[in-house]
Amino acid sequence: MNENYDPNRKYDPGSPRTILVDGVPLPEMLDEQMIHDVVHGFYDKIRTDELLGPIFNGVIDDWPHHLGKMCDFWSSGFLRTGRYAGQPLQPHLVIPDIGEEHFRRWLTLFRATVQVLCPQAVADLFMNRAIRIAHSFRLARAFHHGESTLGICPILEDSL
Repeated sequence: MNENYDPNRKYDPGSPRTILVDGVPLPEMLDEQMIHDVVHGFYDKIRTDELLGPIFNGVIDDWPHHLGKMCDFWSSGFLRTGRYAGQPLQPHLVIPDIGEEHFRRWLTLFRATVQVLCPQAVADLFMNRAIRIAHSFRLARAFHHGESTLGICPILEDSL
C-alpha cells in the first residue's frame, strides 16, 4: 500500500496534478497554443501536399470546423480536457484507395511539423501517438475491407 495514501483526504480541484502520457509526465510547455500550432501547421502541409491534398480536400468541406475538432482531439488526448468525444476512425474507413504510402506521407508531414514547432520531448510524444494512430487506422481499414492484417507492421519513425 502507498504510505502517502490518505483515504480521508478530500479531493481538491485546485491542486496541481501531473498528467501522464504513455507513462511519461506531460511536459509543461505542451499547452493549447502548441496543440493549435501543430494542428494548423500540419494541415497547412496536408492541404498543399501532392499526394494527400487531393484526398483531404476532397472529403473535408469545412476546414475551420475540422481544425477545431483536431485541436479538441489532441487536447483531450494530451491535456485531458475531454473536449473530443468523436470517433476518428469511422470517417477514414470510407475513404477509398488509402494505402501505406499515404500513411507514410502523413507521418512524414506530421514529423516535419512537430520537429519545427515543438521541443524534442513534446515532438516525441506527438510522434509516438501519431505512429500508434496510423497503425490502428491501417489495421482497421484492412479489417473493414476484408483484408488480412497479419502482414501489417507499424510504420516506425526511423523508416520515414
